[in-house]
Amino acid sequence: KDVPLQEVFRRIDTIYRHYGPGTDIQISGGDPTLRKREELVQIVKRITDFKMGATLFTNGILARRDLIEELAAVGLSDIAFHVDMTQERKGYASEVELNVIRKKYIERAKGTGVNVMFNTTVYEGNFHELNDIARFFCENAEDIQLASFQLQADTGRGVLRERDFMITQETVMNEINKGAGTKINFDIPNIGHKDCNKYGIALEINGRMFNFLDNDPFLLKIMNQTADFDLDRDNKMRTVFHMLKTLLFSPGLWWGGVRFAGRKIWEARKELVASRGKVNKITFFLHNFMDASKLEKERCESCSFMVMTSEGPISMCVF
Repeated sequence: KDVPLQEVFRRIDTIYRHYGPGTDIQISGGDPTLRKREELVQIVKRITDFKMGATLFTNGILARRDLIEELAAVGLSDIAFHVDMTQERKGYASEVELNVIRKKYIERAKGTGVNVMFNTTVYEGNFHELNDIARFFCENAEDIQLASFQLQADTGRGVLRERDFMITQETVMNEINKGAGTKINFDIPNIGHKDCNKYGIALEINGRMFNFLDNDPFLLKIMNQTADFDLDRDNKMRTVFHMLKTLLFSPGLWWGGVRFAGRKIWEARKELVASRGKVNKITFFLHNFMDASKLEKERCESCSFMVMTSEGPISMCVF
C-alpha cells in the first residue's frame, strides 16, 4: 500500500533536515504514477519548495505528457524511465525492439523542460545487447541527459537470483564503450564507493562521441575548488558564471582550464566545424548493487543512495 501522504511529507522534511537544499530526491515505488495524481503533484511540490531536486522514477506507462507538464510546473527536474527486457512487455523480443518505447517516452518529455534519463537492468538476457543500447543513447544524446545501467542484484523480489559471472563493472563499461565508439573514463569522479558506482561523461559532436572526463590534474583541482558550490542544473548560466569566476580568480586553474579546453577542442576540431559548434552531453552511470546476504560495511557507510525510512536514512542496499 502507498505510504500515507503526510508520512511522505514527514520523510521529505527529514531529508531536508539531514542533507539540506540541493539534495536530489528520487520519487520511486513500485511506480509512483499509480498514486493519486494530485498527491504526486503535492509530493514534487513539497520537495521543490525546499529547493531540493525531484526526479520521478517510472516505467513510463502512465507518465503521459500532460502529467509530465503538470509535474514540471511545480518543479520536477528529471524523469527516469525504466525500460528493459526484465519487464516482459508484450510484443517486444529484444532491447533493440524496445527502442520504439524509448523514443516514444523521449517525445513525451521533449519541450517540457524536464531532463530525460533511462534506467536499464543488466542481466544475462540482455548483456549481449548492451553495446546496442549504449549506441541508441549516444545517438539520442540531444534528448537524453543520463543513461543508468543497474547490474542485477543477487537477491531481490524477482525470479532472478545469482548474477551471471560475465556481468561486472568492467565488462559493462567495456560494452558501453563499444556502443559509444570511444573509451569513456569512468574513474573520475567517484560518487559513493568505487565498487558501487561508476560515472562517466561523453560529448556527442556531429554524430561522434568523445570522452570528456580524464585523469587531468586540472579536473581534480576544479572539483576541490568547487566542492561547496551548489551546481544548479536548472540554472546552467549561473553554474557557468560561477565556474568562470572560479577560474578567473585562480591563476593556476585558469591556465589549466585553457590547456584542458584547448586539448578537447583540438581533438574534436573537425566535428565542431561540421556541427557549427553544437555539442551534446550525456552521462553514463553504473550501479553495482550488493547481495543482501553479503553486505560490505565500508560500502554501506559510503553509500550515496540513501532511503529515508520512518526511523531515518539508511543505505539503499541495507534497506
